[in-house]
Amino acid sequence: MKIALCFLISHSNTLNKEELWKKWIAPNKDIINIYFHYKQNIHISSEWISDHAVPPQYIVPTTYLHVVHAYLSILQYALEADLRNTWFCFLTESCVPIISPKKFRRLFYKNYKYSIMKWSEAWWNTQFHRRANLNLLSKDFRLANDPWFILKRDHALSCLQYKENRITKKSFSTICCGGLANESIFAIIFKTYNLLSNKNASTHLTDWTRMESGTSPHLFKTYDKEVDQPILDKLYRENPYACFLRKVHPEFPDEVLNKMIYKKEKQERTWFSLLFEFLWDLFISFYYYF
Repeated sequence: MKIALCFLISHSNTLNKEELWKKWIAPNKDIINIYFHYKQNIHISSEWISDHAVPPQYIVPTTYLHVVHAYLSILQYALEADLRNTWFCFLTESCVPIISPKKFRRLFYKNYKYSIMKWSEAWWNTQFHRRANLNLLSKDFRLANDPWFILKRDHALSCLQYKENRITKKSFSTICCGGLANESIFAIIFKTYNLLSNKNASTHLTDWTRMESGTSPHLFKTYDKEVDQPILDKLYRENPYACFLRKVHPEFPDEVLNKMIYKKEKQERTWFSLLFEFLWDLFISFYYYF
């Protein structure tokens, strides 16, 4: 089984924290595949990103309001490129890992049978704000989801099926024409296929208490320990399935991120948890390799 990290990058076709990502991926390179959907008319300066870019035929036009087709295109490639891909993590250039590689590995082995996505009823007035054209759908389908999440393989296939199925393709087109459809379409697909019983939880920590705009969360650019750390710690405590943090500026201090990734887990570990980890890793080794 493998994890597909599916990056949707734009602007300069770079990752805000590329070196941090490479260091974090290295311990789990045996179970991680990396894919980048990029802006085709912008040069890719990073050799690492270029090496993991999806083929040109999978690149589709994207804008801030219309990005669903890019999700599904990179998803289709990741499904085809390696049949062992079991978990599909959607990410942007401003995402960073927020748990240790070892914890991420354990989280995967414990939850590979589940998709993890936060969803709810739409929190906006669907008659006033026409996001995803929810006003044209029945009330039961006026839903919202976190824009960045993790899908398991059969649910990823369901997403592609929804786009092409003769019964649902009209709804798919209607929703995507409404703008910001990536924040509704996946919950709607789950509802259609009766999949909403999966884990309703956030995989990406996001600070919505200090919004940059009406639709954009806080951008972590500078670090004020007295202000930022309590918010980060609270988000971490309240989201047990969180793997990543968004949105992080290139100037945000690496030492703060490294402390959260590599030191926080050490502080939380007890002799019991260490014993459990050892036994769990031993079980996984025998189960999957023997």
